[in-house]
This record gives sequence, C-alpha cells and structure tokens, in this order.
Amino acid sequence: MLRHRRVAWVEPHEEGRGDREGAQGRQWSAEEEEEKEEGEAGAEGDPVLLRGIFQVEKKSCDVVLSARRLRWSPIQPERVAAAGGGSSMVPQHKEEYIEIQDIFSVKLKRRRHAGQQKGGLLLGIAIFVCLKKEGNKLKDSILNLSNLSEDHCHLWLRHLKELLSGFPNRPKSLKVFVNPSSHRREATQIYYEQVAPLFKLADIRTDVTVTEHKGHAFTLLTECDLASFHGVVCVGGDGTASEVAHGLLLRAQMDAGLDMDNMLSPVRAKLPLGIIPAGSTNTLAHTVNGIQHTLTATLHIILGHLQSVDMCTFTTSNKVLRFGFSSVFGFGSRTLALAEKQRWLPSNQRKDFAVIKTLANLKPEDCVLSFVPAKHLQQDAQENDRYLIISHVLLYLDLGDQWHRIHGHFLNVSIMAIPCLCSMAPRGLAPNTRLNDGTLALIVVRNTSRPEFVKYLKKYASVKNQFSFPFVETYIVEEVQVCLRTEKEDGPRDRLNSVDSAENSCPWNVDGDLMEWPSEIHIRVHPQLINLYGRMIDAIDETKGSCSCL
Repeated sequence: MLRHRRVAWVEPHEEGRGDREGAQGRQWSAEEEEEKEEGEAGAEGDPVLLRGIFQVEKKSCDVVLSARRLRWSPIQPERVAAAGGGSSMVPQHKEEYIEIQDIFSVKLKRRRHAGQQKGGLLLGIAIFVCLKKEGNKLKDSILNLSNLSEDHCHLWLRHLKELLSGFPNRPKSLKVFVNPSSHRREATQIYYEQVAPLFKLADIRTDVTVTEHKGHAFTLLTECDLASFHGVVCVGGDGTASEVAHGLLLRAQMDAGLDMDNMLSPVRAKLPLGIIPAGSTNTLAHTVNGIQHTLTATLHIILGHLQSVDMCTFTTSNKVLRFGFSSVFGFGSRTLALAEKQRWLPSNQRKDFAVIKTLANLKPEDCVLSFVPAKHLQQDAQENDRYLIISHVLLYLDLGDQWHRIHGHFLNVSIMAIPCLCSMAPRGLAPNTRLNDGTLALIVVRNTSRPEFVKYLKKYASVKNQFSFPFVETYIVEEVQVCLRTEKEDGPRDRLNSVDSAENSCPWNVDGDLMEWPSEIHIRVHPQLINLYGRMIDAIDETKGSCSCL
C-alpha cells in the first residue's frame, strides 16, 4: 500500500509564475525561478498552463502542464551555497512527458471502503494514457499524480478536461451494433468485457443494439435518428462491418435526396465508422489499424483517429446493388458460397473444408473484363515499383482513359479499393493500392494447373513477389465492368441480393458477404467516401503469416 504524506502545491496566477512552495514549505529562490523560466521558454509556442508539485511513483516531482504536453521531473535536495547557508530544493533535469493527445481520460483517485460508492479519501489524479507498444499495437496505461489537496486536484482536473474536450474528432456518443453470431459467438462478450469499460472510462455515451438477424443493423441505420451520435461502431467480422458501412452510405444518399438508380457521385457518409474485430475474418479492421487487436481498435475510436477510405459502388442496369470495399469472384466467391452451406461446422474447419473442396473442383470462369486505367498513376507507375508488378501494366496505363477489354478463362478475379491486410497476407491481398488513393486494384488469375494455383495462393504469405507468376495480371484502374459469359444472356435479373442460386446469377464475395448477382456488374471507385476510426499504415508488417489449409 502506498504511503501518503503532505505535499505542498501551488495555484499559479495568469502568467503561470509567482510564489511557489517547495516540498519543505519554503519559497523558490530567484535562481530557481530563472531556471524554471528558461525551461518554460524552451517549449516555443506551448506556454505553461499550470505548474505544481505531485508525487509520481513515490517521488516528489515538479509537474508542468501545457496545451501539448504534461511534463514532470523529480525534485531532490541538493546543497546550494548561499550567503545564509542551508539547503534548497532544485529541480533535476531528468524530465519525462506524455503528449496531451495521447491522454483519453482523467479521473480523481480516491480510497474507498468496501461497498462505499461515493466520497472517500482523495489520493490524487489518475491520467489514462494510450501508448504504442510494438508495431501497430496500442495499450492503455495509468499515470498517477498523487496530492491530497482537493482544491489543487480539482484545478488540475478541470484544466486537463478542458484540453481533452478540445479534440474535435473524439466521440461523445456512439451507436453500437454487436453481432452475436460472429465467429465463435464471442462478440457480445468481447464488447461488454473489453470495449464497454473503456468507453465508460472515456465518458462516451453508448446506445447498444445486439442484432437479431442479417440485415438488422442495415435496417436500423436507414430508419433511426442518428443526429445525436458522433459515430457508429460495429462489433463483428467483415460482413458486419460491410453491412453497417453500406447502411451509413445508403442513409447519406437518402438524406441528400439522391436517385439510387443513377448514382455517379454519391455523397460521403455523415458519421465515421469504428470496427471492433470479432469475426472469423477481420480484414477491414486489420487494414485500417495495421493489426487485428481489440484494444487497439477501441483506443483509436476513443482518441478520434480518423482515416478517409475509398469505397466502391456495385451496379447493374444503373441500379446500385451495394457499397463495398473489396470484391472477389471465381475461386474466392465459390469458396465462400460453399462455406456458407457448412454453417454447422466450426469456423476454422468450415473455411478449410471449403478451400480444399473448391480446389478439388477448380474450374475457370469465362468472362470479359472491361476497365478504365487510373489516369493519375501513369507517371507514378514509371517511378514506383508498387505499380510495376508485371511488365504489361504500363502498357494499359499509357493508353489513357479509354476502356480496355480482356477476355479469357479466369480462375479468380479480385477488385479491391483497399489493400485488405490479413494474417495470411501481411502485405495485403491487394498491396498495389492504398486506403485513399482513388484507385482499384484489379488482379486477374488466368486458367492454370491446380499445383500452380496453389503456389500462387501460398505466395500471399510472403512479403514480396506474390504476383510473380505468368498467369497473374494486375492493373490499377478506376472502373471495371464484369460480364460472365457462362450465364444465359436473356435470363431474369430481379433476384439481385438473394443468397439462393438463380439460373442467371453468380456468387460474389463482397467484404466477406456472399451476394448472388447478375452476370453483368459495374464497379466504380469513389475516393474517400467514408471515414473509419483508425490510423494510416505506411509500413506494412513483414511478419509472415500462414494458412493452415494449404
């Protein structure tokens, strides 16, 4: 148990200076005042707001609060030659600090008896800080400033809270959707045990809905009043996140009065979206945070770290079917369709079974791909090797903004607006695009032998050269039209989002959601269409991943 002693304190006047008491109750000397002024002057553009004495880790410290930092340095007695003799307290120069932007909560710390709800002996101030641990992982920590004075602690508490309220992107109220069916049905437990206590600590009000069926969150987002919320949070996997993002964007178009049958320029989502990873696949959370980690995702939301992210519209006959981040058809979509039929199996077994069986029945899709190359990347492609994965990329980029077509038998086609990082692809499924560069990565895998295709899948676990195969083609584009020639041209097209198979529809994997769509789909990227809580990742983690089924 900590021992507490009486610690002197000071309430600075409007210039942050004046008489100050030392740990032994004496005033600072003129020489000490000069030294303090020099320290304050060193932080240009960051004037001192408060200065006082607290105990930090059982040491008396000189603590300084400014708009940008909270700094402290231990005070130890040193003999100072003076005309009258004696000793004085001189601040040491071993200074530590934390950034104000990394503080997410401030509370008074009190000692209470068992069962006591209010009051108690004041011990000081507890400051809750977000720290970067390793790589992209964040953790929370506590800095205790011990002082027994009620007035002194309340003064510091008020100033600290005023500083924290000055960050405009930090949410004060959140609408939360929890998918109880995600992965191992752990989403509800994850939220209430790991996420909700941190939201409460940060004084964030929440309105929680535990979804009852697929599409529940989407329906609520298009109908409920969102004016009182500063953001939306979903707890689940990629399918849950994609559904909520789609709902937010569709609600924004409805509020703007836009025609959903002819949407060339959709408006941005009004509220940012936070994703707490709790599903079998968490590609979206992994991509925006650089790691699949519940605490990291939660702290990004609390601190209001926002990242603008590109999204796509998927249309047919000028009707918008879906907003999404990434899509796959061919091997990737057929694997998902097979996995959805095996819901009775555990998640990992279901995925492994679907991959192995789809590989056993591997067959290509006969289709025509039309696309518009990304115009603004033509010069960059010659200087940046992330656009030069294969030699013929430049051939198409140099042709300007005309539509280009390729026809053939393709085992898999990926069309992605974000890199799609995951445990088995540390550089991402589409490392040749970024979160907000306004481009789509079109990755085409032509027909090849099963052993070669398996080598290609395994290559994703590498940190380089995953597209170095003669049957793999990659393009940086802005629009893509997909026309599957294996379907009848005159079949019905009214069952756009049905999970049940139709004669003229084919399975698509859109952000981990299975869609049964017509054979002709148009995909267009829309730059920075939504804000996600997270942080831009510049350096890709090069830790190798693995897929247990390959």
